[in-house]
Amino acid sequence: MTELPVFQPQPPDHEDRQSAVPFHRDLLRRLYYACAALAVDPRRVVNSWRAVPRYVINALTYWRRNRQPSFRIRGRDLQFATSDRFLSAASVRGHYFLQDLWAARHVYRRDVRQHTDVGSRVDGFIFRQGSITALPFPDASVGSLSCLHVIEHIGLGRYGDPIDPDGHLKAAAELSRVLRSGGQLLLGTPVGRERLCFDAHRIFDPATIVAMLKPLVLLTFALIDDGGTTIQREASFEQARRCTYGCGLFLFEKPM
Repeated sequence: MTELPVFQPQPPDHEDRQSAVPFHRDLLRRLYYACAALAVDPRRVVNSWRAVPRYVINALTYWRRNRQPSFRIRGRDLQFATSDRFLSAASVRGHYFLQDLWAARHVYRRDVRQHTDVGSRVDGFIFRQGSITALPFPDASVGSLSCLHVIEHIGLGRYGDPIDPDGHLKAAAELSRVLRSGGQLLLGTPVGRERLCFDAHRIFDPATIVAMLKPLVLLTFALIDDGGTTIQREASFEQARRCTYGCGLFLFEKPM
C-alpha cells in the first residue's frame, strides 16, 4: 500500500525572515490606511505642520520686499500652500487639462517642428533644467514657446524658490527675451480680481499680463471661467474680471 506524502511546515529560512515586514512598520501602514479611509491623509497633516515655519518666514520676507499695491499680502486672501514642496506630482485636471488641450491645438495647427515649454515635465519632450527668471536660451532663439500655469507662482516660495515679489515680472521679461521675431507665446495663468493669494499664486487682471509682456502683441484671448469645464474662445477682459479664479489663455506674437 502506497503511503501518502506527509507535508510539514518548514521554518522560514534566514532570507524569508529578513524580508518579513517589521511589526512597527506594518502597524504604521495599517494606521495610515485607517486614517485615509476617514478622508484624513497623515502625510498631508505632517507636511502641513512641517511647512508652517517656512510659510511665516516667507510671508514676512515678501511683506518687507514688496512694492506692488496690487499684490500685497491681505489677510482675506491668504492661502497656505507651502506644504506642496513636499508632495510628488499630482494628476492633471480642470484648468490644467483644458489649457494643455488649447496649447496643443495651436501648436498642431501651426505645424510646429520644435516647441519649448517652460515649467512642465512632459513625456516625449527633451528636459532641460533652468530657471524661468534666467532661461538657458540665447536672445531671440525660440520660435514656439509656452508657459502654462507657472508665472503666477514665481517668487512666492511655494515650491522652494526664493522669495521675490517681482518674480512674475522677471519671468515675463525672460519669455519675451528668448522669443524670436514672428515667434508665438502661449501663456496660461489665473485671471479675475487682481490679488495675491499668498503663498499659492497671484491672480491677474488680463490687462496686467498684456502690459507685462510688451512689446509682444496679443493675438487672441480665451477663458476658462469659474465653472472650469469649457474654454470660451474670443473672450473679453471684462468676462475674465468677473471670475473668482478663472484661467486666461493668451496667444502672443513677437513683432518682426
